[in-house]
Amino acid sequence: MKLQAVLCLALIWVELQNGSCQAIKKKKDTDESNTHSGGKRVRIRQPAPTSRKGKNQSLLTQVLDKGRFLRLGQSTSLTPGKNVELRCKGSKIRWSYPTYLGTFNDSRLSIKHSDKYSQLILTSPSAADTGSYSCWVIVCDGTDCQKDHDRTYASYIYFTDKDNLFVPSAIHFEIVYLRPDRPAVVPCRVTEPQAKASLHREVPAEEITSNRTLMTYDPTRGFILQNPSADLQGVFYCKAASKGTPQISTKYQLLYVEVPSGAPFVSLGASPELVRGGDNVNVTCTVLGEPEVDVSFNWSYPGQGQRPVHIQTLWRLVNRGMGHTTRVSQSILAVEDIETIDFGNYICKAKNKHGETIVTTKIVSS
Repeated sequence: MKLQAVLCLALIWVELQNGSCQAIKKKKDTDESNTHSGGKRVRIRQPAPTSRKGKNQSLLTQVLDKGRFLRLGQSTSLTPGKNVELRCKGSKIRWSYPTYLGTFNDSRLSIKHSDKYSQLILTSPSAADTGSYSCWVIVCDGTDCQKDHDRTYASYIYFTDKDNLFVPSAIHFEIVYLRPDRPAVVPCRVTEPQAKASLHREVPAEEITSNRTLMTYDPTRGFILQNPSADLQGVFYCKAASKGTPQISTKYQLLYVEVPSGAPFVSLGASPELVRGGDNVNVTCTVLGEPEVDVSFNWSYPGQGQRPVHIQTLWRLVNRGMGHTTRVSQSILAVEDIETIDFGNYICKAKNKHGETIVTTKIVSS
């Protein structure tokens, strides 16, 4: 029994020694893994999670002096006269800028593309260049290319000019059409976002009081009339002040519109109604429509391609009473010295941005 007790004690002592050695070895291995060969401790860093830029984070930047960049916000105020360079990251980029810069092919504006970004440069900017500048990424699937709406960036740039509080207009007397079913905008935009603007009627002289539900002011658009009525017809102007003498905008003629939106409302008739061989005949296609909506005409007639005709197209604004204004567009087809080949159906096709209307009248021998 004594021998068995001695053997048991020996085995317990061996097990205790093995455990102690393993603990020492484990600590040593850990210390070695935390040191360089030079004995310096190394800080173990956990890998950082992959970060994704938010969709609303703008990639539209302005290039400043000495290669510095400024990421543009929703609006930016810049000084006129100093060249502006904007950049947008991406290999396929498109730009948008104030309409008149493209309409008049302004040589001060240039756009250059590279593999990593696109560059817009505007030299000698003035108050008239105030407006929205935006860029977006184009995504292509083969030959099908579309605008990526999640990667579209814009900034409204004010070129502040104390001598021009209002953005200059090429038109000195603009027409604004009022409709009962949609808001109207008197587009007197300012070049200083903090300028205080007001709307005034010329005759009788009065200021139109701003109302949050009926009339609001947006410095990037002008005065917004939510539910315009015929009472607001007349000549108006805007006034603005910012640390100095108030300035007056261009004048605006506000006209109330009677005709609703839609495809052309067309009437067609011939004069004279009774025709004989050798007579001169006018066939008139008339459209009543919205004042600012253009109308195009297309004719089909019996002697087409064989007989000469004269076609005249014209339009005018007509006051139809009670303050309502309508645009009358006409296309007049004239046939001189009518012959047998000229008798038959005369078809007028009138088209506007809302649709097309086709009408027919017949000329017969009396």
